[in-house]
Amino acid sequence: MKDGVSHLPIEPINNKKMYEKIADALMAMIRSGELKPGDRVAPVGDLAAQFGVGRSAVREALSALRAMGLIDMRQGEGTYIRSFSPETFSKYLSTGILMEERDIDDLLDVRELLESEAARRAATSKDSVLIQEIFKALDSMKEVKEDASIGEEADLAFHLAVARASGNRLLAQLMASVSEAIAELMRETRRIWIYSQDSAIKKMYQEHRMIVDAIAEGVPDRARQAMLDHLASVRQIIKQSD
Repeated sequence: MKDGVSHLPIEPINNKKMYEKIADALMAMIRSGELKPGDRVAPVGDLAAQFGVGRSAVREALSALRAMGLIDMRQGEGTYIRSFSPETFSKYLSTGILMEERDIDDLLDVRELLESEAARRAATSKDSVLIQEIFKALDSMKEVKEDASIGEEADLAFHLAVARASGNRLLAQLMASVSEAIAELMRETRRIWIYSQDSAIKKMYQEHRMIVDAIAEGVPDRARQAMLDHLASVRQIIKQSD
């Protein structure tokens, strides 16, 4: 480390999904203790040069590590390694926070099975409090559309609220149990969607709005189809990135 900034003796990376390789390399340095809590990570430009990649790949890798709670990106100050417990770090490593293609396919299948039925049942719900939670999450998605990280939280809150509104506690618990993996998939989807088209966030909001409208109007089959249509869009965007 020089001048309080870590410099990485790493071979250039040329494979696809480079940001995952960069994130893996940085996580390995954290795990080994080469990067410790409080250490400042090298600037984006330096990392890009050391890895032999573009700045955007480095930014994506750092965003993934920030979402995992491993780094703190301070405006105007730099990026620092955060304090974390061994249990928390092991959790992220064991769950494979950067998922493989097969994992993504399986998760999308699970989401379609659980969430389409959740939306259908939510449309028959008489619990106004639970329905209001869905509206609140949708409003949050619209309000924070310029902030990707907060938008992801609102997105997840929306889908979990729909599961709770289904009235089936086990279904809601199943959704909650895979929420970490769903949150990771949402981060990936939003990253790709945002970079691929200017109207992406608006389109995503409109898809969620169609789900809410069907639920609020009490049309179960339309709510189910709206959820399936939204998840089909997610699948298509993910596949286009391969």
